[in-house]
Amino acid sequence: MQKNPFGKTSSLSLTADCRDGHTVLSDVKFTAPYKIMQPFSKSDGGIQVMLLAASAGIMEGDRQDFRFEILPGAELEFLSQSYDKIHQMKEGSAKRTTTARVCSGASFIFRPQPTIPFADSAYESEMEIFLEDESSRFFFSEILSGGRHAMGEDFAYRFYRSLIQIRRGEKLIYRDNTRYEPRSLPMGAMGMYESYTHLLNIFLTRPGQPEKFRRQVQLLLDAGEEFEGGITELAGGDFAIRALGRRAQVLENLSAQIQNIRSAL
Repeated sequence: MQKNPFGKTSSLSLTADCRDGHTVLSDVKFTAPYKIMQPFSKSDGGIQVMLLAASAGIMEGDRQDFRFEILPGAELEFLSQSYDKIHQMKEGSAKRTTTARVCSGASFIFRPQPTIPFADSAYESEMEIFLEDESSRFFFSEILSGGRHAMGEDFAYRFYRSLIQIRRGEKLIYRDNTRYEPRSLPMGAMGMYESYTHLLNIFLTRPGQPEKFRRQVQLLLDAGEEFEGGITELAGGDFAIRALGRRAQVLENLSAQIQNIRSAL
C-alpha cells in the first residue's frame, strides 16, 4: 500500500437529525483535505450539504473514508463542489470507502460531481448503504467520464473499480460490481460505452407511484437527443437507471430531472 500524502486516512463523518420538522447536523467530523460548507436549508425541511476539498484531486496513495448517518425523519442531500479528478499515478492507486445508514422515515440523496480519471490513474471505491426499512429513502447518482477527452486521454486510465452494495434490513437489494480495465477491455465498443464518453448510474428506492415514475422517466430517456439510456425496476420495487452521453453537464441535468420526478411523486 502506498504512503498516504496526508499521513493518515482522509475522513468525513456526518450525522443528520430531525428537530421540530427541520434537519440539522448533530455531529460533524472531518480531516484534511475535507471540510463542508454551511448547510443550505430546503423548502421541505431538509438540508443540502456541499463537500469542499483543499486539494487538486485524488492522488496516488490517497485513502479516504466517508460516513453518513441519517436519523429518523432527517433529510440530507450530499453534493460536492467540483469534479473528482483522479490524477496520474506512477504505479500505485487510490481508494475511497463510503458507508451510510438511513434510518426509518429518513431520506439520503448522494449526488456528487462527475469523476474524471486521468491517464495512468488507478482507483477503487467501495460503498455500503444500510436502509433500516421500506420507509428509508435513498437516491444515488454518479457520473463517470472516460477521461480527459480534450487531452486525448479517452480510457487511458489503468483501472477503475467500484463496488456498491445496498441492503434493506438484512437483505441485499442491489449490488453493482464495476471493474473497468481499458488495457484489456474495449471500453468504447458495443456493450461498454458504445462510442460515448460519459456514463450516468442512478439507484433510487421505490417512489410513491412507481408505474407513473417509470413512464415519466422512460419518456424523458426516449426524448433525449444527446444521450441514450434505460430504466429497470428491481425485484423490491426500487429502480436502476443508466444513460450514456458525451457531456457531463447533459447527464447532470438528466439526473436532476429524474430526481425532481421522484420528489414530485
